[in-house]
Amino acid sequence: MEASKLATDFPLVVAQEVPFGFTHYNQGFPGTITLQLETFIDLVSDVALSIHRNGFERVVLLNGHGGNHHPLKSIAAKLAEHDLFALAFSHWDLVPELRTWSERDTSIGHAGEWETSIQLHLRPHLVDRSRQVVETWVPSVDPAFAAFAVFPERQRETAQGVMGDPTVASAEMGAKYVAKASERLVELARAYRRQDVRRYRHAPSESPAT
Repeated sequence: MEASKLATDFPLVVAQEVPFGFTHYNQGFPGTITLQLETFIDLVSDVALSIHRNGFERVVLLNGHGGNHHPLKSIAAKLAEHDLFALAFSHWDLVPELRTWSERDTSIGHAGEWETSIQLHLRPHLVDRSRQVVETWVPSVDPAFAAFAVFPERQRETAQGVMGDPTVASAEMGAKYVAKASERLVELARAYRRQDVRRYRHAPSESPAT
């Protein structure tokens, strides 16, 4: 919604968010609701295709949950088969400065420095700082291979579900992050709109009958 307020020179329509995702590894923590991977892919694909059938030629799938990051890439590939020109990415992809702005965490983490900062900015009434804990996790076999050889998350990866350090979070950091992410999203959408819509190129033998 923040981004749509900044897009004053072209229409940027924000659809209803999908409230559920792929988060099997958080089962055991109170309140966790997860979808099967195949269900998540089908759900988001159906929503995107419905939007497309309503006349929207360019669709952005903006993600905010780590477990959905890679499945959304697969969804974008699936949508291409239906001739839908879609982009899929996570909000932290828009803010590479996160690594240099951080006091402790070098990634978005989970309930760590950055997610807590974002919530302190957007929904401070939901943050109980008396319950903060610092937890770390090992995502790969060795730091030398962490750029590409990363394990999928498993159930209760950390004892409290935290990946990072929420104790250094602040509403000011969250505001800075949200402002930059919103700005970049509008820039991306503007560039996307300038491009011609890409169509599925059929081989001569596949061309629809006329």
